[in-house]
Amino acid sequence: YEGMKDILIEINPKFKKLNNPVLRRTLAKVATVKQAAIVGGMKPEELLNKLREKVGQKPLDAFGETDELTLEANEEIAKKIPKESVDADKLLNEDKNPLAIIFNKLRSYNEGEVIKITSDFKPEPLIEEFTKKGYKVFCKELNEKSYETYVQKN
Repeated sequence: YEGMKDILIEINPKFKKLNNPVLRRTLAKVATVKQAAIVGGMKPEELLNKLREKVGQKPLDAFGETDELTLEANEEIAKKIPKESVDADKLLNEDKNPLAIIFNKLRSYNEGEVIKITSDFKPEPLIEEFTKKGYKVFCKELNEKSYETYVQKN
């Protein structure tokens, strides 16, 4: 829909990162409503119904599964000393693509090495992309505006 970026930002200020053209060209194209809702700290059905209302559609009454994406909760990864840390917010503010940068860094890692990603939101699309590629991933919320995500090369 025309103007969807502005609609999302109006629904939830956490979506202001969509003003970043790099994010819109990369992660925003593969993110699902469920993932976007998690990033925004919302329930998927809440975001979906707000979007439907904004574009003139009736809200849906019933939903199926709404649990967060299930990831292998591997806390052992977070106990390892990371080879390096990456600030995803800083990269986005510099109009850089965190996903591409982190994938490039991981290519040079040895098996078992870990990278730590800090962000002010749960990077659900990033987590899913790493998981799809076979990396072990663990994400923990430090507080409402601070997350650490650990990715281990296998």
